[in-house]
Amino acid sequence: MSFNKAPLATLVVGAVGVVYGDIGTSVLYAVKEIFGSGHVAFTPQNIYGILSLIFWTLTVIVSFKYVALVLRADNEGEGGLVAMLTLASRAVQDQPRLRRVLLIVGIFGTCLFYGDGVITPAISVLGAVEGLEVISPQFKKWVVPLALVILFALFAVQKSGTSRIGKFFGPITLVWFATLAGLGIFHIWDHPEILRALSPHYALGFMWNNPGVTFIILGAIILCVTGAEALYADMGHFGKRPIRIAWFSIVMPALTLNYFGQGALLLANPQAIKNPFYMMAPDWMLIPLVVLATMAAVIASQALISGAFSVTKQVVQLGFLPRLRILHTSTKEAGQIYIPFVNWALFVAIVLAVVMFKSSGALASAYGIAVTTDMLITTVLTFFVIRYAWKYPLWLCIAATAAFFVIDLAFWASNMLKLFEGGWFPLLIGAAIFTLMLTWKEGRKLLHERTQQDGLDLASFLDAVMISPPVRVEGTAVFLSGETGTVPNALLHNLKHNKVLHEHNLFVTVKHHEVPWIGLNKRIQINPLGHDCWQVTLNFGYKNEPDVPEALQQIVGHGCALDPMQTSYFLSRDTVVPTMNGGMSVWREKLFAQMHHNASAAADFLHLPSNSVVELGSKVEI
Repeated sequence: MSFNKAPLATLVVGAVGVVYGDIGTSVLYAVKEIFGSGHVAFTPQNIYGILSLIFWTLTVIVSFKYVALVLRADNEGEGGLVAMLTLASRAVQDQPRLRRVLLIVGIFGTCLFYGDGVITPAISVLGAVEGLEVISPQFKKWVVPLALVILFALFAVQKSGTSRIGKFFGPITLVWFATLAGLGIFHIWDHPEILRALSPHYALGFMWNNPGVTFIILGAIILCVTGAEALYADMGHFGKRPIRIAWFSIVMPALTLNYFGQGALLLANPQAIKNPFYMMAPDWMLIPLVVLATMAAVIASQALISGAFSVTKQVVQLGFLPRLRILHTSTKEAGQIYIPFVNWALFVAIVLAVVMFKSSGALASAYGIAVTTDMLITTVLTFFVIRYAWKYPLWLCIAATAAFFVIDLAFWASNMLKLFEGGWFPLLIGAAIFTLMLTWKEGRKLLHERTQQDGLDLASFLDAVMISPPVRVEGTAVFLSGETGTVPNALLHNLKHNKVLHEHNLFVTVKHHEVPWIGLNKRIQINPLGHDCWQVTLNFGYKNEPDVPEALQQIVGHGCALDPMQTSYFLSRDTVVPTMNGGMSVWREKLFAQMHHNASAAADFLHLPSNSVVELGSKVEI
């Protein structure tokens, strides 16, 4: 991976900016929501208990679960729920039913990521802009319009790429964490006794004395670890070591100091509960702090938006979504992409969230469900990875994951209490995308089966054609086919209408595998068919760029010259026709047909030269 080439300090700073932007903005609203829920009596003892709960939630979920355990489960250096899913599914591939269940669970978790991608920018930017209310109550009416303007500007600049502003993310976020730590120290200095809440007995005492209240407020406490999934998802960009160093040396200390500073402020001034974060700052610092918080919120949002682009590209290549128009915003970094449809679909959903909920407090009710469900799914998949892939003893696997499962389940159950207060919103988004993904996957399976039924064996067909061969014309024809060894429809149409065959013919099948990267040494498989024809299989990982012309350069030397000026690419453009007796319900077949129709051109997805592509259509009933 490229992160091994960069200096460690650079990677640590980059990790602070990209990986921890989301969790770094949770200080804006977490404490306010916990006490603002009305369930916790405002007493010094409860302040100690809540701070202790926050600290140990950060320690157990982030430090122990993600940093110590989950970061070890990398898929060739890549992390995230897609990587964990492919590891788990490969580990149980000899158990088809279990593998199918894990795939469905993992894909649903991936769909919830989009729900998180809607809520995070909305709550982060709203939480930052709400600092204006502390400056003057008259600014309250401007919070939502200003947040929408900032969000629109953020999404509007995505098409130009983030490489230019990305290099400033780390330093700005470092300033943000330094500010968090400084504000915390300022108030802890006046009430150093607040540091006693580092002891777990305050958290245990609060839970023992208030079991019902504890269960209810877990839905608000989880806000302090939103963004924990990001440190795993971004492992491929920075590596494990920089992420761990950034957490323990910068992020964890700064967050702890700020939360405890808010607690010290509340001990001295209970009225600060209206907005404890902003009320930590002296008056002269409020406007700069609002600006800095807004910048931090934008950075946190950018990480989620870029993540949405990356995850979408991965699930497209894994076959769970149709091809989408993907634009590359950097000539140097293949991972920097822009997907117009995803960008503006996210923006519309975020506008709906801001307009419907109107405040970070209201959005907090919608936030936890998607986060805790993904955390629960990660724990479940981790068990199958360490048991079936790493072959650890069953007792050790249970010991390593059972405690996290119970904790995740408690947080998830608490957040389900907020289902009708707004928790339904990210679940609705996730369920809609999940329906699209399963429909596409099942539709592709039906299309494959129908193609197999109607398909002709390629080698036998060529032998039959060559008994009375058509006119051979100069140049090379590349026939793209979804199935190896089957006659492409484009070849049949070409012979029927043009009555010619090229001098050289390549029958190319592109395969995407459940690994992030496949090296050039395993990119191409060539099988001579005779008659100057070859069956070619191109292999790509879900993070590789599927550049067919570049990959086909490896065929030179196998008896086939690939001159770009004399090479034509033939594609079959199938039109799907739903039928009443198909394998899916009619509405799903119609949905699949529409998705298939609206899929971006295969030529763009496979990087085929636009002036050398010939598309020949046909109808397929499913």
